Amino acid sequence: MLTNVGLIMIAGLIGSKLFSKIKLAPILGMLLAGIIISPNLLGLVKGDIGALSKDLRQIALVVILSRAGLSLSFDRLREVGLPAILMTFLPASFEMVAITFLANKIFNLPYIDSAILGAVLAAVSPAIVVPRMIRLIEEGYGEDKKIPEIILAGSSIDDVYTIVFFTVFINLKLGGQASMGSFLNIPISIITGILFGIILGYILDIIYSKINLGKIYKVIVLMGLSFFILEIEDLAKGYIAFSGLVAIISTTMTIKKLDQDLADELLDVYGSLWELFEIFLFVLVGITVDLSIIGEEILPALLLITGGLIFRMLGVYLALLPSNLEKSEKIFSGFAYLPKATVQAAIGPVALGYGIASGKLILAISVIAILYTAPLGAILTDKTYKKLLKNPKYNI
Repeated sequence: MLTNVGLIMIAGLIGSKLFSKIKLAPILGMLLAGIIISPNLLGLVKGDIGALSKDLRQIALVVILSRAGLSLSFDRLREVGLPAILMTFLPASFEMVAITFLANKIFNLPYIDSAILGAVLAAVSPAIVVPRMIRLIEEGYGEDKKIPEIILAGSSIDDVYTIVFFTVFINLKLGGQASMGSFLNIPISIITGILFGIILGYILDIIYSKINLGKIYKVIVLMGLSFFILEIEDLAKGYIAFSGLVAIISTTMTIKKLDQDLADELLDVYGSLWELFEIFLFVLVGITVDLSIIGEEILPALLLITGGLIFRMLGVYLALLPSNLEKSEKIFSGFAYLPKATVQAAIGPVALGYGIASGKLILAISVIAILYTAPLGAILTDKTYKKLLKNPKYNI
């Protein structure tokens, strides 16, 4: 197992640096590294790494969502109002519904399998979005209308929203029951997660102020509690709907509201942690994917994904109608909401892990979506933000 871990780290780092040199998204290099060392190609990775993969996917989600929360402001989101709320679910809903119907027609998948795929593909990637919106906040682009905050908050809750739907659809596929209560649990889980996170954020702020800890130890405490929160979510099942991921975001947002200096310290450490866990996350996806299915399904998959993205852009436009954003700013928001990566890497292999017949296809399409939309969204965001957004610092 340790040899596998070493291979993953070194191969992922090499892939990342090579792709950075040629001006492509580093995560693509990590994915390619995983494919190369996988049993499907060179066979350098030995044995079953399923358990390791599952745990590392969870840790990666905790790290990236914590980073998002530490960059968000309750007060600024409250100023934005309805558009920020609509961005958390409307674009994902449009894409999820579109993928569900298109996958049934293009791949002849049962509707429940198509819905699972729709939930996987509908999530935007915090790995691509979060660093870019943090940069925009630092540089001042779009800050007059809180555009980076709208996208940050929307993309973070968007992920939780689609993951909850994914869980419901997987449960249905495995023979469970879904009722109206299953879907009512989505807003309930978000509300309880927010309330829990606010309380925990206040408690942590008191603890940090009373006990002199270095920033590394503060992050250790916060991450440890984040893992406990995910365990609480499992224990709460059957009693009350509760989203651990929302609670983690809410906790870190509360910390930022109470102590900006503390938030900056934590954000610095989480940024370094993400550089490590990002490698594990994307290399492990590359190791898992079946290349033969990707080759067979790439063209219909691209058609499916493009159709979903069109409906996603429509959802972004409708979500921003109540805002005072100009046309160019709405276009930029649509670009920023395109990339898929983190969530697809985290939950794309789950259906396969459960032995669902369409699991290999769902994973293959998830990887194609990453390869297609991650560079597309990253390039469009990076190349257009100075042209499409205003920066009050420069009166432009």
